[in-house]
Amino acid sequence: MPQNHGGDLLVQVMRDNGVDTAFGVVSVHNLPLVEAVSRELRFVAVRHEAAAVNAADGYARATGGLGVAITSTGTGAGNAAGALVEALTAGSRVLHVTGQIDSPYLGQGRGVIHETKDQLAMLGAVSKHAATITEPEAAETALRGAVRTALSVPCGPSSVEWPIDLQYAAQEIIPAPAERGAETPGVDPEALRRAAELIRAAERPILWVGGGGTGAGEQVRELAELLDAGVLTSNSGRGVVPEDHELVVGNFAANPAAAPLLAEADLLISIGTHFRSNETKHYALELPADHVQIDVDPAAVGRVHPATAGLVGTAEQVLPQLIAELAGSAGAGQGWREAVARTRAAVRAHLREGIGTYALICDAIRATLPAESVIARDVTIPSSQWGNRLLDIHDPRTNVFPVGGGIGQGLAHGIGAALGSPDAPTLVLAGDGGLSVHLGELATFAQEQPWMVLVVFNDGGYGVLRNMQDKHAGRRSGVDLFTPNFGRLAEALDLPYALVQRAESFAETFTKAVEERGPYLIEVDVTALEPTPSPFVPPVHVPS
Repeated sequence: MPQNHGGDLLVQVMRDNGVDTAFGVVSVHNLPLVEAVSRELRFVAVRHEAAAVNAADGYARATGGLGVAITSTGTGAGNAAGALVEALTAGSRVLHVTGQIDSPYLGQGRGVIHETKDQLAMLGAVSKHAATITEPEAAETALRGAVRTALSVPCGPSSVEWPIDLQYAAQEIIPAPAERGAETPGVDPEALRRAAELIRAAERPILWVGGGGTGAGEQVRELAELLDAGVLTSNSGRGVVPEDHELVVGNFAANPAAAPLLAEADLLISIGTHFRSNETKHYALELPADHVQIDVDPAAVGRVHPATAGLVGTAEQVLPQLIAELAGSAGAGQGWREAVARTRAAVRAHLREGIGTYALICDAIRATLPAESVIARDVTIPSSQWGNRLLDIHDPRTNVFPVGGGIGQGLAHGIGAALGSPDAPTLVLAGDGGLSVHLGELATFAQEQPWMVLVVFNDGGYGVLRNMQDKHAGRRSGVDLFTPNFGRLAEALDLPYALVQRAESFAETFTKAVEERGPYLIEVDVTALEPTPSPFVPPVHVPS
């Protein structure tokens, strides 16, 4: 084998872009890559390729940088596809490098081990960008171009398939500057003036902040304070302005207690949000007719809610110019700031009433974790009902959850985030059903020893869907599952473990787990807790 080969090139590209960790599953079709990363940096051996991409995704979100996943070809790349869908939906900066069969046999259908039909097309469907390395000399350009594309707004995962013979080929290793995302066009001055006119004329404005606002937190806060505007967020926009700020209503737009504020508002300013169906009552939420929309994607302007004025650009581009255009403008009309504060309190009180003693668990989590702790939430009732709303987020990098709504991704998301931000404890909230999707990653959890607490809410199956069936179908199908004994499972993996059967005892248990400064598994026996006054049913459309 030559002294420097494809694995050494991948290591150099990672180093140049400030990445010291890759997640993956070793294979005969990626061995040079895994060997080099393990030798020079950190390779985290997960148990499933989807978890590799989820972990790289969580790492990227928590660090604000690039996550790297390494998988094999064929089935391995196919296993990664669902996690790539999540990274694409979330706009995560992920470099996914997957193997490929020997380059002379590509496309011939010979039945080479791990061969699959048109793998590049599959990767192209679930990635922002997909490319094949076709000769040794093209490898560096392909890798660096993929990184640049992943970092370019709107961000998303870039996949590169690399034939195994070309991975072993000799490479000249030369350091290079870190890649930068592509420049975005300037903001239209006329659109900026039109937006400023609408904002000056408004007396009761509200902001709706999505994931596109995460890089402009200070500017969003400045705009909100300038206008005395209430700040609603999508789930992805949480923490852009810290959620303890008095103007932040939060991820409560669909809460009944927010309806009066929305009805009274005379202007909506949206910043980088998709108005997703689950956050807008399946598009039935009443929103102000006057709408200034800020989005980097021209096609997004007016796509869901009509835009009176559209500003195309990133929030980091648009907001400083918009604030400058509004210089000297007065705030909102009399009493609007007070109405926002009342709504902020009302939506939280409404939700706390609906979750009963779970409020004690929520309060204990927030009181124990520092503001910089990542809170990764899988799809489970506690996450969907209160974790995505009531559990305050202070920094968008700590807000990790499956944007696409796929179950079972939270554990790997959390492992990646914890390894990317090791100086503070990471929390993962999961259900027994979701955890079982990637139960093998508990071994990765034990193997890597991150400072992370995994809280599993065990209700013996898919509680969200069980509630839907109870409400809409009157019978249950596929929702009641055999659940492992998590205490014995933890013992087999040498993981510290505790069982909680009373909400009142959660705080003491959770504090102890955090103080361990390593992996810890807490099981919450949902069947032993008091039932919630308002059983959670997801806001999805079910035809009558």
